[in-house]
Amino acid sequence: MVKRYDRLKEIQRLDPERDFLEIYRLTVTYEFPWDITRALELALYRTYAVPSIGRLLDETAELTERSQKRYDDTALLLDTVVEHGFDTDEGRTAVRRINQMHRSYAISNDDMRYVLCTFVVTPKRWLDSFGWRRLCCHERAAFAAYYRTLGARMGIKGVPETYDDFERTLDAYEHEHFGWDEGARRVSDATLALMGSWYPAPLAPVVRGASLALLDDSLLEAFRYRRPGPVACGVTRGVLRLRARAVRLLPPRRTPHYARQNPEIKGYPDGYEIAGLGTFPTPGVRGCPVPGRRPSQTPAE
Repeated sequence: MVKRYDRLKEIQRLDPERDFLEIYRLTVTYEFPWDITRALELALYRTYAVPSIGRLLDETAELTERSQKRYDDTALLLDTVVEHGFDTDEGRTAVRRINQMHRSYAISNDDMRYVLCTFVVTPKRWLDSFGWRRLCCHERAAFAAYYRTLGARMGIKGVPETYDDFERTLDAYEHEHFGWDEGARRVSDATLALMGSWYPAPLAPVVRGASLALLDDSLLEAFRYRRPGPVACGVTRGVLRLRARAVRLLPPRRTPHYARQNPEIKGYPDGYEIAGLGTFPTPGVRGCPVPGRRPSQTPAE
């Protein structure tokens, strides 16, 4: 019988540089599958507040007109690498699809690096506030190594080395770049509507209100949302902390839970092919292709 902290002990016996994939997989699929899903949703949401990112997402219409598909495809492509690793056919295909999509648009290296930072920093900060335990130093180091590897496969330059480096890079970039953009606000509204659509219609306003209550002041200001009241913030955060206490008392998960098993993934009831996930940008449509982009600038996998 596996006890509540046995996997943490297993993680602490591993080398976070050599065994980063195993540590990351244990952490996100056994220890915190629900929390990591919520944290990565918030991580991607944060990126909209950088106007160059939010504006591009609005122009492509992927998150405003095909929100569910974009959500599904993003989660499934990232999940494939977690489940199968970087050096398998499945993992290579997923990374190749990610690269094929991103290199079709004028995305700066700095923006790409910032998005990568959100995947490292936001889960740690979420778990600090709402997890049944915090990440240990081995997990923080493994998260950094995992996303350094993903960043290298995506051809991103200047990827931070340590967790602390990722955190400093994220905070500095948000301080310099967060700001208002009308298109980014549309993407934000569409994302909040998508989250509300996962629940019965009467609950949609509650979900929107709870989501806004989890946003920090910098995000609320960037999107020009009215600050939720103290009661809404207190109730939302209190419920999440109560959940964490309850989870701590439950038996640990016996089998891994991958993002493809999440009920929020709704677009592929009959299964999917990894190579068919994501978008296939059409030249001349919504900012594609990128003028002057050389194929060698971003690796195929």
